[in-house]
Amino acid sequence: MFVIRPAILDDLPTLLKLAKMVHFINLPADKDLLAAKVGRSRRSFAGDVDDIRHREFMFALEDRDSGEIIGTCSILGCVSWEGHPHIYLKTGRREFYSEDLGGGQVHTTLEIGTDTSGPSEVGGLILAPGFRGHPERLGSLLSLIRFHFIGLHRELFAERILAEMMGPLTPDSGTLLWEYLGRRFINLSYKEADLFSSRSKEFLLSLWPKGEMFVSLLPPEARALIGRVGDETEPAKRMLEQQGFKYHGHVDPFDGGPYLDAKVADIPLVKSTESMRIAESRAVEGAKEAFVSHKGRGGFRATRSVYEFDGERLVLPAATLEAIGAGADATVGFTPLPESKPKPRRTKKS
Repeated sequence: MFVIRPAILDDLPTLLKLAKMVHFINLPADKDLLAAKVGRSRRSFAGDVDDIRHREFMFALEDRDSGEIIGTCSILGCVSWEGHPHIYLKTGRREFYSEDLGGGQVHTTLEIGTDTSGPSEVGGLILAPGFRGHPERLGSLLSLIRFHFIGLHRELFAERILAEMMGPLTPDSGTLLWEYLGRRFINLSYKEADLFSSRSKEFLLSLWPKGEMFVSLLPPEARALIGRVGDETEPAKRMLEQQGFKYHGHVDPFDGGPYLDAKVADIPLVKSTESMRIAESRAVEGAKEAFVSHKGRGGFRATRSVYEFDGERLVLPAATLEAIGAGADATVGFTPLPESKPKPRRTKKS
C-alpha cells in the first residue's frame, strides 16, 4: 500500500535525487534549500506558522512495503506579496494592417508582469520513473491529495491557487526558449537562472526589458514552446483542468510553461471534502473509492481506499485504517472520488 505523509529530514537524500530529475523552483536540487523547505513544512503541519507567507506543506509518497519514498508534492500558502511579486510573462496579440498592401499581420507578444495578490500554489510534484503508469494511479494520488488537504484546512490557504506547468525541455534538461530569449538579457544558463530564482527573483525585474516583445523575432522552435507543456506534464495538466484550473495567457519566464489558476472554493475535490467518523472495520464490498486521511500521533497520513457507509459513519478496510493510523471511532478526512459517486446519506439535524 502507498501512503502520503509529511516529508521529514530523513527523506532528504531521496528528495534530492527526485529534485535532480526536474527543474522546479519549488523543488530545488539543492540540499540546504530542500532542508529549509522540509523544516518549514514540519512547522506548518504542526500548526506553528501563523504567517501565510511562510506556510508550506511538503508531502512524501511512501511505499509501505519497502519503506521507500517514491514521490513528492507540495502546497505553498502564499507565493506573492508587496515587495515579493509573482513574476510571469503575459502573452498578447497585436494586429497590423496596411491599406496600400491590403493586408497585414497578427503578432504574438510577450511582456513581463507581476502579481502581488497573494495566491497559494500547488507544485513540486515528481514521481519516481519506475512508478509512473502504476495500476494504483500514483500520479493522480500525488496530484489530487493536495486538494483533499486544502478541503480539510481551508483557513490555511488563499482564495485563489496557482499551478505552474513545466514547459518542454531538451534531452539535457534545458529549454530553447531560455536560450533564444531569456539568456539574451540574463547571462545565466537555464539551470543557473532557475536555481537562483528560488533565492531571489529581483534579477528578472532588473534585467528583463520593459514593454512588449514580438515573438515573431524568435526562431519557430522557440516560439512553439510558449504556453506548452512537456509530454510527461500533460496528464497533470489535464487533472488540474478537470478541477477547474484555467490558463489565462501567463507563462513562466524560464521555460514558457503555462500558469493555471482556480478559485479554491470552486475546486470540486475541495468542495466535496469533509470529516467523518468511522464505523467498526469490516470487509468492504464494491468499488467506490475515496481519499481518506487521519491526523494522529504520526501526523497527517492519507491514501486512496474503497469505502462504504454504515448509516452516517464511514466503513474502511482494516488495512486502510492501519495505513493512515486511525483507530476505532476515529474521525477521518474523506473525499469521494468523482469516478464513483457515493450513495445519498442522511444528514444530522443541527
